[in-house]
Order: sequence, then C-alpha cells, then structure tokens
Amino acid sequence: MITDTIYKNFLNGLLAGDRKACSEITKELINSSISIKELYTGLFQAAMYEIGEMWEYDKITPAVEHLATGITEYCMSLAYPLIFGAAHRDKTAIISCLVNEYHQIGARMVADFFELHGWHGYFLGANTPVKSLLDMIKDRKPDIVALSISLYSNIPALIKVIDEIRSDFPAIRIIAGGLGLKNENGIFTGKYTGVSAVKDLDSLERLLDEY
Repeated sequence: MITDTIYKNFLNGLLAGDRKACSEITKELINSSISIKELYTGLFQAAMYEIGEMWEYDKITPAVEHLATGITEYCMSLAYPLIFGAAHRDKTAIISCLVNEYHQIGARMVADFFELHGWHGYFLGANTPVKSLLDMIKDRKPDIVALSISLYSNIPALIKVIDEIRSDFPAIRIIAGGLGLKNENGIFTGKYTGVSAVKDLDSLERLLDEY
C-alpha cells in the first residue's frame, strides 16, 4: 500500500535527484507484493503528474524535471522481472509517441502494461517519425497501435498520423491516450471505425479484456 508518507518520500527523492532513495522505496513496495498497476498509478504516475505541474508553473527547472523522469524510468525497470515474466500469448502492440512529443514515460507505462497482460509490446519511444512507425507496423503486423500525445496542440498531428495509418492499414485497431486528450470527449466518434481514446490504465485493462 502506498501511504502519504511513502509517496511524499518518493516525490522528495525525485526532486532531490536521489535515485538510491527512490529505488529503495520502489524495491520495498515490490517486495511487499504491491500490484504493478498500483505501483505505476499510485506512485510513478502520480509523482510525475505533480512534477509536471511544478515544471509548468516554473516551480522547478527543466533539468529537475528531466532528472526526475530518468529516475522514475529506472525505478520502473525494477519491476520488469515481474512484468516480462508474465505468460505471453500471440498478441502484439506497437506503442509510440508522436513527432515532437518528448514526454515518453506515459507511453512506456502503457507498453509495460501490455507486457504485463501477456502481449508483446514494442515501445518506439519519443518523437517517432511517421515513416518509421508505418514501417514497424508493416514489419510487426500488430493487433493494436497505441499513440501517445501529451500536448493538446498536437491533436492535428495525431489526426494526421491516424489518417496515414488508416490509409496503409485500414483494418488495424488504433488507440490514443495521454494528457493531450484529457479534455477531449468523442474526438474520434463518427470519424473512424476501430479508433478510440483510452484515458487511463483501467480503461486499457478493460480494452485488453476484449481480446
């Protein structure tokens, strides 16, 4: 269980750039048999949202935000023996950030969540060129393509990418998520078939239950 004290200690560790303290907190939670979803949402995601707000309002520098991101990604890797040790099946997902999207931690969480649920997740990372994404789709033939958007201003770019994917792969399932869509309701309604917004890991879990 993630108490307020545990959360505050982790957040303070991120702000101080103390990877050792943050990793020890993470290891203790993993050893306590916390669920991966609670660890990801209640600790990593919550802390990075707060860090992001601090950066947005100039309470911390970009360097502090970047350091906190790197530490969080390292702490996520501590759970990989559990995540990648899950039984896998013949389902594949490609997870990618859009061009000019450099906040990749949310997309990485989504990729890890696919793995946890037995999928083979191919995480392409930040600022992925559209051609590279299309080439990967052609090569891997995924069941789902997941697109990450952290900036509201990138919605036109998101629509453009979806249109290009649809042009080459008309039947593929596409999902999109991230802070850039948090205030968008029904953006894909009536425009596409097989394209939907996924607002959080709970929504993703429900979607995966369909497969």
